[in-house]
Amino acid sequence: MNGVRITSLTLPSASPSPTRSTSVSADSLPADSGVLATYEVTNNGTKNLTYSVVFTFMSSDGGAVTNQTMTVRDVRPGKTVRGTVRAGELPPAAPRVTQAKVLDVSTVPAGEAPADPGTCPASGIRVSADKGDAAMGLRVVGLHLDNCGTRDYTVDGYPLLELLDDDLDPVDGIEILDGSGDITTGAGPDEPPRPVTLKPGESATAGLVWRNTTEAGTAVNVPHVRVRAKAGADPVTVTPHLDLGTTGKLGVRPWEKGER
Repeated sequence: MNGVRITSLTLPSASPSPTRSTSVSADSLPADSGVLATYEVTNNGTKNLTYSVVFTFMSSDGGAVTNQTMTVRDVRPGKTVRGTVRAGELPPAAPRVTQAKVLDVSTVPAGEAPADPGTCPASGIRVSADKGDAAMGLRVVGLHLDNCGTRDYTVDGYPLLELLDDDLDPVDGIEILDGSGDITTGAGPDEPPRPVTLKPGESATAGLVWRNTTEAGTAVNVPHVRVRAKAGADPVTVTPHLDLGTTGKLGVRPWEKGER
């Protein structure tokens, strides 16, 4: 799938023999299941890409036992990167894993990939998107801005967005609105746009709001959003998978300082 494939699967014995030990017991510690898959990622495109890959480990009936997500960074065109993904600890009652597959692959330009948790980009600013919330057709995805650097950082108003398709090309025909009032009032009014200064260690949030309403016409799905915290900021491409239906609108809530 999209240049990613599993090359082998390692499974533990179905009935491992118990062993005796004179060492201190660690029965209460989490135990890795011993299930692992090796994979390879091949960049068949023309740009350096970072891949986010969801692997699913399954039982013999095809049911999912667990999913694991791996980030493979900075794969150059024509190159293949190999790695290993582990199923990790499984619940005692989980069915035995017998197979694995690639469930989903997302790619973003390598220079625009979100930073790993706990790491800080050279800019000192970390931008990310959460998994979002959905209720009765209303969708909300949070954008998060963390000042992980050593200097104050100021944003004013709304993040700047560019909607991108699977090929990372711009998506046309969607109106990006300042504020969410034309989308919904159910969550209360937006905070008014204002300058927000983040000291090192502080954070801010904004939001993407839309309705997954499908009527006449072709439904629009937007896998990627290129985000700039403000004009001139380095872009970060996140993958919130916006299912915009046929509404043609996306509301954006302004930056608001988060609680420490």
